[in-house]
Amino acid sequence: MIQKHKNECGMYGDIKLFAGTGSHYLAQKISDYLSVPLSKQKVNHFPNDNLWVRLKSSIRGQDVYVIQTTSRPVHRNIMELLITLQTMRLDSAGRVTAVVPYLSYARSDKKDKPRTPITARLIADMIEVAGADRYMTLDLHAGQIQGFFSIPGDVLSAFHILTDNIARMLPQMTDPVVLTVDLGFAKKGRNFAAVLDLPIAFVEKRRRGKKDKAQAITLIGDIADRDVIIVDDEVDTAGSVVKAVKLAKEHGARNIYLTFVHPILSPPAVERLAKLPLTKIIATDTVPISPEDQTLLGDKLQICSVAPLLGEVILRAHEGRSVGEMFNE
Repeated sequence: MIQKHKNECGMYGDIKLFAGTGSHYLAQKISDYLSVPLSKQKVNHFPNDNLWVRLKSSIRGQDVYVIQTTSRPVHRNIMELLITLQTMRLDSAGRVTAVVPYLSYARSDKKDKPRTPITARLIADMIEVAGADRYMTLDLHAGQIQGFFSIPGDVLSAFHILTDNIARMLPQMTDPVVLTVDLGFAKKGRNFAAVLDLPIAFVEKRRRGKKDKAQAITLIGDIADRDVIIVDDEVDTAGSVVKAVKLAKEHGARNIYLTFVHPILSPPAVERLAKLPLTKIIATDTVPISPEDQTLLGDKLQICSVAPLLGEVILRAHEGRSVGEMFNE
């Protein structure tokens, strides 16, 4: 099917998929979805921490997609992505697309204090300069980051994957309500609740001092004697989730479900989540969760794959078809 559409489109050669070391398992799922094998490359990590990449076959004139998340180890994954992009450009690829399921430094999207950087803009510039013609990513922390890129791209959302999963659980829930961990996520949380036709509540949280330090103040909304669905775009150290769960229990919540897109899970997040009275933890595979962490979270953890979403968007981009049609846009 892909070969047929490629001939009809006539814009580029075949799809070539490459897996970065940060996203090998996700890339393999995308490969399975498209029935396109992963192309091989060699990545050497030298004792001085330098990286070296060599493609095992020519990609001249081909439509190339490199799949690499930029989670931990952040700087190694970023440099591997950049070096791989440059390697593909130097090998005369027809088009190169950086598929970045999770984009690091997305929280550094503005100058909120004097003498500080806008690192998200720097990352966007480096991806473009390294050789990417296009990019794909999911659930950016702030929408304005799209404007940092001068190249075209597809900024996707995995929230419909999560809402579909939650929707199947609703019949077993008692008077469910959506809860956001702070007011900054209110708009996305409201959209999440609207899809599920559920009411919404909010945790009011004020940050004091460093950005990773926050104080949960109060809870806005009615959650007493109701099952609560906590939603967020990512969970890093899980400090905000701990405060939200504590507040929810203090306000009479019954079962509590946690759902989010990016499982960053910096220490001690997994230990914190394992101790919380959560009925279910639902995340995606934009960031790989180690087998050890999966074991610690046990049956509470449910991972929803974004591979079919990314695979379908890759196919449509290759064929020159609309991505918006997937979402009735």
